[in-house]
Amino acid sequence: MQIHQLSVTKKKACKRIGRGGKRGTTAGRGSNGQKSRTGASVDPLFEGGRSTFLERLKKVRGFKAVHAKKSTVKLSDIDKAYIAGEIVSIDTLIAKKLAPKNAFSRGVKVVATGTLSKKLTLDKGIFASAKAKDAFEKIAD
Repeated sequence: MQIHQLSVTKKKACKRIGRGGKRGTTAGRGSNGQKSRTGASVDPLFEGGRSTFLERLKKVRGFKAVHAKKSTVKLSDIDKAYIAGEIVSIDTLIAKKLAPKNAFSRGVKVVATGTLSKKLTLDKGIFASAKAKDAFEKIAD
């Protein structure tokens, strides 16, 4: 049999019911209930009055910040790891294992724990506390 030999069977005419409509008095909505009424729209997340899945999730305690905390590096650790005149950047901190590998996305902050005895420069991408900035500037002068 070839495609040109096939024939399409004619559709049977729909039977009209009731008041001239295609469907009967309830129009396929069922007898009673919220969804059978006109203008009915039920929230898809509504589960008939029981606690929804989302509400059960909300009861879980705790808070997770959107932005991860910056990894901190001490001044004393920087003083031990760097030679005078070097630039302190995220790349060099990760290479010297003072900051974790995810410091690129999280960021790095220098904290003024300890002292700095060498002349070093901070890269633009690194944050520092006020005292740590003062330590870098005092030695630079």
